[in-house]
Order: sequence, then structure tokens, then C-alpha cells
Amino acid sequence: MIARIWHGKTKAKDFDAYSEFLKRVAIPDYQKTKGFRSLSFLRSIKRDEGHFLLITYWENLQVIKNFAGEDFEKAKYYPEDNEFLLEFEEKVHHHEVFAAI
Repeated sequence: MIARIWHGKTKAKDFDAYSEFLKRVAIPDYQKTKGFRSLSFLRSIKRDEGHFLLITYWENLQVIKNFAGEDFEKAKYYPEDNEFLLEFEEKVHHHEVFAAI
């Protein structure tokens, strides 16, 4: 299993609205990909910024490529992200999951 980790940042005032957007649009998008296992969306506010950490779990790298494209390390964004995100990190991080409970 492979974990794919992404970080995003919004203004604090957009924290809840972006959270709702992610639940409404991003989560269903992940769920429709065959080979997707699960995800954890984490969030926190630091100073005047909302931080989001997404950890998705996939069967293997090929499944991630089916979702994200051949350049699987490139972050995938939605058009609506332009309304919320303060910056667009170019890459995500992948890690092999060697133990999970």
C-alpha cells in the first residue's frame, strides 16, 4: 500500500468553507478511483492560516497514476482551489506503508 501526502494552506477565514468543499468534491473524486483504499484529512489553524494535510492510501503506484496521471508526484488541484489556496505546492510525497492497524 502507498500513502500519498499533500499539504494546502488557506486564509483562516476560508477554513470552514474549504473543508466543506473538500468533503463535497475531493473525497468523492478519490472514492471513485478503483484501488483507492482510504483517506485522512487533517486540518489546523496556525496564526491566520488554515493548514490542510491529506493522506490518501492506494493499492499501488499504478492506481495513483490512474488518479493523478503519469506524473504521479505532481499535486492534483481542482478549479475551485483557486478561490481558497494561498499557494500551490507542486509535488506531493509518497511513502510505502509497511504497517497499519
